[in-house]
Amino acid sequence: MRHNKKVNHLGRQASHRKALMSNMAASLILHKRIETTVAKAKALKKFVEPIITKSKEDTTHQRRVVFSYLKDKYATAELFRTVAPKIAERPGGYTRILHTGFRVGDAAEMCIIELVDFNETYKEGVAPKAAAPKTRRSRSKKAAEDAEIVAEEKPATKKPVAPKAAAKTSGAKVQAVKTGAKKA
Repeated sequence: MRHNKKVNHLGRQASHRKALMSNMAASLILHKRIETTVAKAKALKKFVEPIITKSKEDTTHQRRVVFSYLKDKYATAELFRTVAPKIAERPGGYTRILHTGFRVGDAAEMCIIELVDFNETYKEGVAPKAAAPKTRRSRSKKAAEDAEIVAEEKPATKKPVAPKAAAKTSGAKVQAVKTGAKKA
């Protein structure tokens, strides 16, 4: 039984676990989304959400506290400069975990953890583009319309060849290939 065991140790010593969490949190803040295992993502969510909450108040003390967790000045600057203003009104739930399947090598369950406000496809009020119906009729109409547009845009640059002259030259080539004769 695992009563009163709230921390997933992830099979690591305390110092290794702290370093892992600070590195993953810095990567998440800098890149806005990272791919990892589900166990690490859940541990990272518990680690990074209080840090993001601390970044809402931009004081020297809060910057030092956040830096003590992240240990990366670029991630700290990014957090206070770009992430904090975007999540200012959000009361919590700054990250999202999306399951992606299983890793090929060891079948570990993989996921993507991302900052909620930085994913454009999930933003409120933005509807994704509706896919066109996939029927033969719609494709043929679209192809015909595209052909008309291309025909209107492209001026004819080649001189048209007379049909009889074209037939004579192609016939001579075919005859030469059949007989094996060289063209003079």
